[in-house]
Amino acid sequence: MAISRILIANRGEIALRIHRAAHEMGIETVAVHSTADADAMHVRLADRAVCIGPPAARDSYLNIPAIISAAEVTQADAIHPGYGFLSENAQFAEIVEAHHITWIGPKPEHIRTMGDKVEAKRTAGKLGLPLVPGSDGAITDPVEAGRIAAEIGYPVIIKAASGGGGRGMKVCTGPHELETLMLQAGSEAKAAFGDATVYLEKYLGNPRHIEFQIFGDGNGNAIHLGERDCSLQRRHQKVLEEAPSPVISSDERARMGKVVSDAMAGMGYRGAGTIEFLWENGEFYFIEMNTRLQVEHPVTEAITGVDLVREQIRIADGKPLSVKQEDIEFKGHAIECRINAEDPETFAPSPGLVTSYHAAGGMHVRVDSGLYAGYRIPPYYDSMIAKLIVYGRTREGCIMRLRRALEEMVIEGVKTSIPMHRKLLTDPTFLDGGYTIKYLEDWLADAK
Repeated sequence: MAISRILIANRGEIALRIHRAAHEMGIETVAVHSTADADAMHVRLADRAVCIGPPAARDSYLNIPAIISAAEVTQADAIHPGYGFLSENAQFAEIVEAHHITWIGPKPEHIRTMGDKVEAKRTAGKLGLPLVPGSDGAITDPVEAGRIAAEIGYPVIIKAASGGGGRGMKVCTGPHELETLMLQAGSEAKAAFGDATVYLEKYLGNPRHIEFQIFGDGNGNAIHLGERDCSLQRRHQKVLEEAPSPVISSDERARMGKVVSDAMAGMGYRGAGTIEFLWENGEFYFIEMNTRLQVEHPVTEAITGVDLVREQIRIADGKPLSVKQEDIEFKGHAIECRINAEDPETFAPSPGLVTSYHAAGGMHVRVDSGLYAGYRIPPYYDSMIAKLIVYGRTREGCIMRLRRALEEMVIEGVKTSIPMHRKLLTDPTFLDGGYTIKYLEDWLADAK
């Protein structure tokens, strides 16, 4: 039986993105929302809407019983989790399937495996993905950690096995501080994620963050849709992404693309996923896999012409991949700016009433946002309020178009990160594509 009604278990621009893809496929949508999001754009546009709780995410968007009840009441036959919230929660995926509702996402066992960074690294190695030298798994003994660190060479990085966002991560420059930093990383990880497990890796000096978009049909067939460069980050949070990467050659893309698609085919992976690497001196090192749609997926859509959300829905509905690897053509260049409701200098959140809003437009300009004049941005959730995605035949042309689009974009009533993006697009290092994952934080510090 084909999917006819999708419950969107998310909010903001991604909920609107899923709604649009579903409606273009003739599929009805159900919006679930907290009381704080009653006036959200996706709630207004969905065929049905159900309030699932108060503003706090734990009482609404993370409230599994409320979401399942909403699906049953509205007779939704599928659930799309978007990204964030419950999108990488294997237990939620299992509960959805146990209720005979189609889960628009990977198999629960793959979510669980890749959600544990230690197990993910072990699995990636078995699948032939290149790894950063480090411990084979969790590490608890400081003596053993010292032996491994001496073998691979300092500096090393201690990482939490669960979670992300920079929490539970400590860089260690020598044996004198290893035990202390292991304890600190474990304590941070326990507080943030409920899991004190840590592991050890070689700390790469100044790499880039390169990720490959993949799709699998769950039956041993998988393709890649090229790479995205996500190196411009602040506190481990991506700020601007582009595709293709300015430093990856077509030969490297083809070689690594085959490695990742073969690995996912070997796993029997289903749906959308992203394999993330650190890249330095021409070498790729696996860091993690995201078993969901990424915030930055539009840049891949721009250069390939493939609608990733539509593909997710098709695969969940039991259909084969709509494209083969040989059908994928990489054309032109795309850049995405994440626009946040925050002070562009202090980065303090800036929720509140949007008094005026005008989305940038013109050829090859896309804005993913649920904003409108009169909308009140709630203070309870992530500060990202819009994504500006621009395409050009060349990187230079794309940057010029993006500058013009940022000049057009109007969001008044709250502070936004638009001024920061405008400055960044005139920076010589960004313009020549020579940045790394450390660059943006240094640039921001120098700009003060």
